Amino acid sequence: MITRRLPLFRLTVFFLLFVFVSQLYAEPLFEENESSLIAEEILSEEAIPEEDTLDDDLLEDVEDEPIEDDFLDEDLFFFEAFPLIFEAPVFEIRSFSAIFPSISQRQITRVMSEQGLRSSFANDESPRYLPDPDSGIDLFSKIMEKKPSHIIEALVVVPYNEMEIDLLDIYNALGRIEKLKDYTASFGVNDIHVFTESTRIESSSNRRAIPDPPPAVTLPFSETMYLRLREFSIGNLFLRGDISINMYGLTYSMTNFADVRYFFIPIMRAERYLTIIYLEPIEEGILIYSMTGFYLPGFIADRINLTPNINRRIQVFLNWITDGLRAKQTEQDEAE
Repeated sequence: MITRRLPLFRLTVFFLLFVFVSQLYAEPLFEENESSLIAEEILSEEAIPEEDTLDDDLLEDVEDEPIEDDFLDEDLFFFEAFPLIFEAPVFEIRSFSAIFPSISQRQITRVMSEQGLRSSFANDESPRYLPDPDSGIDLFSKIMEKKPSHIIEALVVVPYNEMEIDLLDIYNALGRIEKLKDYTASFGVNDIHVFTESTRIESSSNRRAIPDPPPAVTLPFSETMYLRLREFSIGNLFLRGDISINMYGLTYSMTNFADVRYFFIPIMRAERYLTIIYLEPIEEGILIYSMTGFYLPGFIADRINLTPNINRRIQVFLNWITDGLRAKQTEQDEAE
């Protein structure tokens, strides 16, 4: 009897539970009047302020703004910045007359020759070939900082040989220090190697010779190098070479960082010699404008034929630079 009544008991219990649960789900949490009151309270808390407290344009923006369903708006992580516009300076190659407007046409013919123009004067005189004040080229004031007793200026233009030369080519031409010893100057009927040795050295304190680096592929903004030139009549000259680049050209300065001696007798103190060579690609070719200033005591200057000897050494430097530029043009022609 018990085994038959047990299933009936279970069915009765399940039926009662079903009725109770269904009634629970069917019964509303609030009465209809109560739910409407609660909804009104919620809406009153979030109600928009009166129209006179908000700008009409702001209300329009709020009404037009679409409602996003996503919790994270991807646009919040991105913004549109105003474009940054930089106006790069316009570079135009200059003409010789624009840089040296006071040079006559007859002198320009000499400038285009291998010899160029040359002038020497004392420290109480003025240069003859000063460039235009607005050209950005000022060698004279830097030379005068050394308080020289003698000054020599030179001006020459190396014409283009079909191929134009840029500042990187000029820089590489100045890097051929070892080639400087190969150039001669005329002493009467004889051509003499003014510099019997020419090499770079490690630094002013370490005078170990180092080779020239290979031609550069990029142009440095500035550079300092140290040189040892063995002059045939004086001996070793220790120079510091400083290269700097500006928008138009390249400046190469050479200063003696050690005393210049003749048979162990100092004839020029350190930092009393300065040669500045300015090079710029112009319409007619490569402009080479140099100025040399140095101080020698009067009793030494009076005993040597100063101007011709200094001119010969300047001519060696000019020939060395010119051949370096022409060698680059030859390489470009052969590559094509």
